[in-house]
Amino acid sequence: MHSERKTYCVYIMGSLLGTLYIGITSNLHKRAFQHKFHKIEGFTDKYQVERLLYWESLDDVHKAIAREKQLKGWRRSKKIVLIEAVNPHWLDLARDWYPWMKDSRASRGASTPPNDSLRESSRSAQHDKKREAREEVK
Repeated sequence: MHSERKTYCVYIMGSLLGTLYIGITSNLHKRAFQHKFHKIEGFTDKYQVERLLYWESLDDVHKAIAREKQLKGWRRSKKIVLIEAVNPHWLDLARDWYPWMKDSRASRGASTPPNDSLRESSRSAQHDKKREAREEVK
């Protein structure tokens, strides 16, 4: 009897404002679609996390869950190094998965984020938040 092995993907999605989201799925194409078209309410919908930046597949659900937890525990800088090791230009890795969406909002500007990288826009946003927090304390 032949049984097909199931694979699990640990993935990182990003927004144009630099928000990163780490998740796990057994169907990356379906999950990326759900993120891109806001089919599930919650964090990724609220922060417009629509771009697939990184993914890896594992053949054991327990290993995949452990890897997801590991990545979630990393500092942002380490996550950026991981993304840039395989995706140095921060391209949307799912940009060609849905050819019918060429003119949709989710595909516009998908090849390069503002300021040449999500990292730059994210650093700027983080700096602004820290400055605002310091000003509130004064």
